Amino acid sequence: MSSAMAPVKPSGTAGPKEVELILVKEQNGVQFTSSALVSPSGQTQPSGEERETWGKKIDFLLSVIGFAVDLANVWRFPYLCYKKGGGAFLVPYLFFMVIAGMPLFYMELALGQYNREGAAGVWKICPIFKGVGFTVILISLYVGFYYNVIIAWALFYLFSSFSGELPWIHCNNTWNSPNCSDLNSTLLNDTYKTTPALEYFERGVLHLHESSGIDDLGLPRWQLTSCLAVVIVVLYFSLWKGVKTSGKVWIEAATQICFSLGVGFGVLIAFSSYNKFSNNCYRDAIITSSINSLTSFFSGFVIFSFLGYMSHKHNVALDKVATDGPGLVFIIYPEAIATLPGSSVWAVIFFIMLLTLGIDSAMGGMESVITGLTDEFKFLHKHRELFTLFIVVFTFLISLICVTNGGIYVFTLLDHFAAGTSILFGVLIEAIGISWFYGVDRFSDDIQEMIGQRPGLYWRLCWKFVSPCFLLFMVVVSFATFNPPKYGSYYFPAWATMVGWCLSISSMIMVPLYAFYKFCSLPGSFCDKLAYAITPETEHHLVERGEVRQFTVRSHHTSSHRTAKQTRLQQFNG
Repeated sequence: MSSAMAPVKPSGTAGPKEVELILVKEQNGVQFTSSALVSPSGQTQPSGEERETWGKKIDFLLSVIGFAVDLANVWRFPYLCYKKGGGAFLVPYLFFMVIAGMPLFYMELALGQYNREGAAGVWKICPIFKGVGFTVILISLYVGFYYNVIIAWALFYLFSSFSGELPWIHCNNTWNSPNCSDLNSTLLNDTYKTTPALEYFERGVLHLHESSGIDDLGLPRWQLTSCLAVVIVVLYFSLWKGVKTSGKVWIEAATQICFSLGVGFGVLIAFSSYNKFSNNCYRDAIITSSINSLTSFFSGFVIFSFLGYMSHKHNVALDKVATDGPGLVFIIYPEAIATLPGSSVWAVIFFIMLLTLGIDSAMGGMESVITGLTDEFKFLHKHRELFTLFIVVFTFLISLICVTNGGIYVFTLLDHFAAGTSILFGVLIEAIGISWFYGVDRFSDDIQEMIGQRPGLYWRLCWKFVSPCFLLFMVVVSFATFNPPKYGSYYFPAWATMVGWCLSISSMIMVPLYAFYKFCSLPGSFCDKLAYAITPETEHHLVERGEVRQFTVRSHHTSSHRTAKQTRLQQFNG
């Protein structure tokens, strides 16, 4: 480890100079950054704590890909593709991928990498927008309440697959009802009959028959609680040390782009904040978003072959087989797997795949919350392990509601409201804050400083005009076309829908609440407050002097001995 300071070129502006020295060192495969201010007298003042960076480039890529390629690729994309027009759905999907998905994905990676902060801390570039950081942190937290339950279900199914005969093949089990009819009949033509796979999920796993609705939840099931506890323990030990260890057709297409790519959850910002400053985030954005879409297409091909087989087997229309969400993964897939030779082996492989898809996505969501809050509240840095334990235990306790007899109703409510309109709203505010307040030109300069080239006209037009307009339209349409949630034939009572809206609004309201708080807490007149609120925190002293922008020069150097040095020169007018 060594340190160096780049020479200061003469400037036309007189006055004292302060040089910020940023040192990156590597230890046991993990890189850390630290910085200090060097005054004209030669005294060094620490200006920040050490920050980890990814030990290897592949660690970052695999983490982002692992987060983006998740269960939504397996159950949500194929269902939407079928229900919303088949091949016609691909038109808005690809269109939105080009004009919004990839530009916003690139934007979040660059934002986190340049500012080296979590979802809230990055808004030091425009303090009045910090509320959107807390919005995306809350969205990730809410999604974790029910997403971990999906992984627990997959773990339960995995344990059940280690048997000579899969338990969802026949109707001779204790949980089966008189309406159950085995796989060899064309029972789907009879509305009063059910399949063994359906009854295993709803009666054998969830015990849904013991609940009359969302107002009759019952106690948590100990089997699912145990599986959930295992998931939480795995998440904790994966996260405690940080990154060194880890129309309707159109609105649905827009939501799927955000949900599948992971834009708006703060995860991309959190992950990229641990990158080296000079990492090529443009290339990363292209690679990971392309892999995500290709995975969705591939899973769609595979899944439709399953659905076509089941449709032919039961002699029913395809829409009788195609279902959304848990029904597709935990009823239709297991039923199809049960017909294969060596079905137990295939079942084990399938549910291990679900576990791997779910765990890394859950880790990303948790990391967004932990990084976002520890970067914002610096005292938590010293107690990351305890804070991580608090977050995962809190998530576990809330998730217990979803493993009760009526837990599927709570699960459905959370899935409907936690990351629907709110995630579109969050990304909209992000785009406005960066493009119109911080400025596309300045943001482009930041990217050029990192990777050596400015974003092209296409990216800048998307960031400033196309993506914000598209997102604003989608937010309005999502409110206007709202449909109340339901599970099967069960319709939620009005109070449950209101609770769902309160959950959704609780994250979105952080934007105006924080803006109001920030504006009131700043000194000076109305114009002064506004100037402070939209000016980067590092330039607040220039607001006092009436200057527009701080003069900043940065140079970067990386040695061949796995040591990197970055020097930032800040010129202060005396």
